[in-house]
Order: sequence, then structure tokens, then C-alpha cells
Amino acid sequence: MSILIVGSLAFDDIETPFGSSLNTLGGSSTYIALSASYFTEQVEMVGVVGSDFEDLHFELLHSKNIDTRGIQKVEGGKTFRWAGRYHYDMNTRDTLDTQLNVFADFDPDVPHQYRNAEFVCLGNIDPELQLKVLDQINKPKLVICDTMNFWIEGKPAELKKTLERVDIFIINDSEARILSGEPNLVKAARIIRQMGPKTLIIKKGEHGALLFTDNGIFAAPAFPLESIYDPTGAGDTFAGGFIGHLARCEAIDDIEMRRAVLYGSAMASFCVEKFGTEKLAALDLLEIEDRFQSFRELSRIDV
Repeated sequence: MSILIVGSLAFDDIETPFGSSLNTLGGSSTYIALSASYFTEQVEMVGVVGSDFEDLHFELLHSKNIDTRGIQKVEGGKTFRWAGRYHYDMNTRDTLDTQLNVFADFDPDVPHQYRNAEFVCLGNIDPELQLKVLDQINKPKLVICDTMNFWIEGKPAELKKTLERVDIFIINDSEARILSGEPNLVKAARIIRQMGPKTLIIKKGEHGALLFTDNGIFAAPAFPLESIYDPTGAGDTFAGGFIGHLARCEAIDDIEMRRAVLYGSAMASFCVEKFGTEKLAALDLLEIEDRFQSFRELSRIDV
């Protein structure tokens, strides 16, 4: 099954209490695509980069069989850059610098060979651009969308138009409260699902994730790690693992949704063990399946 991913590609300067990493390959679509590539052989990316995005970066994506024909390269321009510093608890961070560069004029043009994609994953970009992408796709089987506080507060009307065309919406707990205007996450989920997406995932960082569907609520734990170096991109990595698993399923039901949450959580747990995409780029399927089984064992009770 083909997965179309639209979002940002970036270079990040990251500081945490446990180290730092400069000019680190990042961006929402990068993390999503690398994560999803372990589950399906047909991953397609749409995005924009500058001339500083070198061959070695494309080679990394190609090594995971990721189709990059939808990535526009603006000669003479610079790729989107972000710099941030994480606090000791790793749950909060300060943005030190943001340079949109070529991303400021990003106008997603989905190549014709991508327009029959069965699965579409919209990374954290302007909701008007997300809608523009959907207008170019021919009857996708499943649309997954992410967003952030900036768009929730800055373009609420546009975001709600996008949500009317989304099947699965993934946000964190603070974003869910802002979007719904409701502090209780169960009530917030009901309000958000009435906006369009029948399935909602609320990420809670070190406290796991909640899946809301017509069949009830599923709570997935976070994986207890001894070493966490960099949480950048963990949410996008979760989305990649989630959609990647669903793309390989013959049928999508509530059980597969729950499995997808665990696979997404497993991929995110790998992501934070190294800076940037370093760990994510060097996994194998056995490691992923072992981590998935470890997640299943966390809450297992034999009666």
C-alpha cells in the first residue's frame, strides 16, 4: 500500500541536558517517512528543501526505498532551520531560532504518480496547505493529520475545514485542550471527533497515548527507557509507525488500530534514544518486533 507524506524537511540545532547536535536532519515528513519505511516499500514524500540539502541526505532516504521525486529543491535557497533547547525533564523546550527559508513559500504540488496514494499523512503544516494536498488526491483510503498550537490558535477555521476531511487526527494533550476548550481529555476527545475525524489519538509524552474510536478508548503506555537523549521528532515518528502498520493490514479494524498505536509508540521510543534521526535510520525489523512485544508485555495480565 502506498503512503504519501507531506510536511517539512529541516535541519535542527538541538540542545538537551545530555548533549547537543548541530545541523541535524529533521522535519516532520522526514521522521514520518523514515518510520513508515520499515512497514511498507512504497513511501512517497512531498516537500521543499534548499541547495544545502545534500546528496547524502537524499541517499539516506533512498536507502529506505523512500520516493523523493515530490521534494522540490530550490537552488540558492536554504532549507528550513530550527534550534531548540530542552529542559531537564525533556517535556518542555525553548525555541531559540526559527528560519523558514524556502519553506516560507512552500506550495505543495503533488506529482501525478502520487495522486492515487491509498494512505495520506499530513504533517504539521498550514491547514490551508493540508487542504490543498487533499484536493489533489484521488479517493485516498485513509487520511491522517497532525497539527500544532500555532495553527490551532492562528487558523482555527481553516483547521476545522481540514478536519472535516480527515479520518484520523493525532495531537498531544495540550493541543487537544486548546482545540476543544475542554480540560478533561475524554470530553475534549468527544468534541474534537465531532469536528470530523472518527479516530483521535492524543499523545501524552512520557505518559503514553490514548486512542479514541467508536468502539471505546485504548490506553497505550510509554516505554520505560533508561536513556533519553532527544525527544525531537518523536511524535512524527509515532505517526509514521502508526500509518505504516495500517498500510500493511489487509483490513483496518479496532484491533489493528490498537496494534498500530503500539507500533507507533515503539518507533517513537527508538527515536528518543539518539539525536535526530540517527537511531531511526539504523533499525532493523527484528528490533522493532521485539520492542512491539515489549510494549504488549507492559500491561499484560495472565489470568
